[in-house]
Amino acid sequence: METTLQRLPRSANKQRHQLSEDVATYVRELIISGRVRPGEFLRIEPIAEAVGVSNTPVREGLLLLSGEGFVELVPRRGFMVSEFSKQDVRDLFWAQATMAGELASRAAKSISARELDHLADVVEAHARAAENGSDDELVAYGHEFHRSINLAADSHRLAMLLATVVKQLPNRFYISIEGHGEDTLRDHPLILEALQKRRPKAANTLMREHIMSSADELIAMLEKQGLWVESARKSTA
Repeated sequence: METTLQRLPRSANKQRHQLSEDVATYVRELIISGRVRPGEFLRIEPIAEAVGVSNTPVREGLLLLSGEGFVELVPRRGFMVSEFSKQDVRDLFWAQATMAGELASRAAKSISARELDHLADVVEAHARAAENGSDDELVAYGHEFHRSINLAADSHRLAMLLATVVKQLPNRFYISIEGHGEDTLRDHPLILEALQKRRPKAANTLMREHIMSSADELIAMLEKQGLWVESARKSTA
C-alpha cells in the first residue's frame, strides 16, 4: 500500500531556506565585525526583528552557523558565539585561494573567445566603477569576474565547494578591506592576461596570490576594530 508524505511546496521550501541563509549572513557579519564576541549568547528575538523573520528561520540559520563553526549550541542555554581566530581567517582565505587557483588554471585551458571578451568587458567596467567611487558596482563586477572564471573552468563540483567557503566571509568585507580595491585593479588584468595567453600555472599563481593578499588586510582591519583585544589580554594575563 502506497503512502503519500506531506511536503511543503518546492517554492515554500526554497523561500524558507533563503530566510535561514539571510539570518546566517546577518549573524556572520555580527561575529566577524566583532559586534558580538566569543562566549556571548545570541538572543533569537532581536535577530528575528533585525532580519525581519520569525523565530524559526533564526534557529535554522543559527544551526547552519553551528555547522560552520561560528556558533555552538549549549544545552538549555542556547547558541553561543565561538572563537574566531586570526588563523581561522587565514584558513578561510587559504581554502578559497587554493580552489579558485585551480579553477583559474582549468579555465586557462578551456575558456572560449566569447568568455574572454566578457571578462575583458568586466575588467573595464570594474575600472570605471573605481573611478566613479561606486562600492556596489565594485562588489558586483568583482563577483562577476570570479564567477565567470569559475564557470569557464567547467568544474561544477569544485565551484560549488568554493562557494561554500566564500559565503563564510560576507561580500561587504571584501570591499571594506583597506587597499583591496587597488589590489583588484592591478590583479584582475594580470589574471585576464594569463587566461588570454593560455598559461594555466600563471593563472593559478596569480589567483592564489590575489586572494591570499586579502587575508592579512582583513586581519589588520579587524584588529583595528578590537576583535581580538580580549583574547590578547587573556593570553598575557
